[in-house]
Amino acid sequence: MSSELNIKNYFECAKELTLKAGEIFICGFEGPKNVETKDHEWDLVTDYDRKIENLLIKGLKEKFPDHEFIGEETVASYKETPVLTDKPTWIIDPIDGTINFVHSLPFTCISVGLTISKEIVAGIIYNPLMSELYTAIKGQGAYLNGKRIKTSNITELKKALIEYELFSLRSTSRNRDIKAGRFDAVVNATRGVRFIGSAAMALAYLAKGAVDCLQMDNLCAWDVAAGVLIVREAGGTVIDTKEEKYNLMKPNTIAAANDTLASEIRQLIVDTDLKILRKRLTRA
Repeated sequence: MSSELNIKNYFECAKELTLKAGEIFICGFEGPKNVETKDHEWDLVTDYDRKIENLLIKGLKEKFPDHEFIGEETVASYKETPVLTDKPTWIIDPIDGTINFVHSLPFTCISVGLTISKEIVAGIIYNPLMSELYTAIKGQGAYLNGKRIKTSNITELKKALIEYELFSLRSTSRNRDIKAGRFDAVVNATRGVRFIGSAAMALAYLAKGAVDCLQMDNLCAWDVAAGVLIVREAGGTVIDTKEEKYNLMKPNTIAAANDTLASEIRQLIVDTDLKILRKRLTRA
């Protein structure tokens, strides 16, 4: 079997399991759930996170026993930094946007990405509450419920709607002055700012043209693995906030409808950070 057929087979199996997991997702969203905190009061996990991750990993292992897995809740339980290898590796977030899930806000989803030789080759983002299934296989385009999707045609930041992460503005955040400076710059440079509360959902919305760009640092691989491919296959761009190469395992992320918009956001971030650092020096 060719590599392309292998990937198609992997993808179809994962899609079937993800749809099945969606039934558990809806039950948890509508009914009672056990909620725990992890490292921070805003870092939540429910019994449904674990149920969904277990279903996906067990089902994929049965079909593909030689594959590797990086699941958010599995990593949290072992408290070890995952290492991405060249083996086929499933990167899973069973519920991205757990706070939304707990508070019955329907911007939340299941995210499943597949890497081979450390390259993302398949992605699935599923919001069963809105019956939205976003999918992509490398080189074959991006789809919402089987219909081809494309990023927007916005190329100017002043006309863009940006998804921007707000957790970093907490008073306890490291380098809060830099994060606050960035936020101020983004608010003044764009048409509007949104914070959906799920990186995976935000990337899916970017892929279908509902938002034009996104900037989030300090994410995890499971937050972005599927969404990065879906955005790229929809015609968009994903780059590191400052570094030359995008690192899936340390994803400081700028995603945009096109290269022009991505470059403008990066330059805004670089200039703003430099301005804040100069202010620090004058105070010293």
